[in-house]
Amino acid sequence: MTSIDFYLLAEGAASNRMAFACKLAETIWRRGHKLYIHVANEQQALALDEKLWNFKPEAFVPHGLLNAHPPSPVEIGWQDDPGNHHDVLLNLDLKIPTHFSRFQRVAEIIDDSEAVKIPKRADWQFYKERGYPIITHDLRSR
Repeated sequence: MTSIDFYLLAEGAASNRMAFACKLAETIWRRGHKLYIHVANEQQALALDEKLWNFKPEAFVPHGLLNAHPPSPVEIGWQDDPGNHHDVLLNLDLKIPTHFSRFQRVAEIIDDSEAVKIPKRADWQFYKERGYPIITHDLRSR
């Protein structure tokens, strides 16, 4: 069964959601996982693609947009079909993608903004009601 990880960012960290996504993507990739990052639309995919190149000077996360050639271990997409990905899904969309259950693990990032907290509370309830194992990583006290 798919396991769900919620990462709760510190208050005032709304602008850091994408930065944290980059750090998390690097960690997931360095641990040997294939990662699909799901975003809301093409504009957000392009912004994240750029952010992954520049989020820290010493980092390198091999990534690209979904269906680019050659494929990358970390791919970003907004489409309904995540291609051949089944390992880890990092969901940056404000809704749960229909294909989430094909992944071994789903990561959700919640910042302090109401625009993110409200839909992610509903997502947490969705996962809980269906019996998915949920782990909460509370980063608010760090």
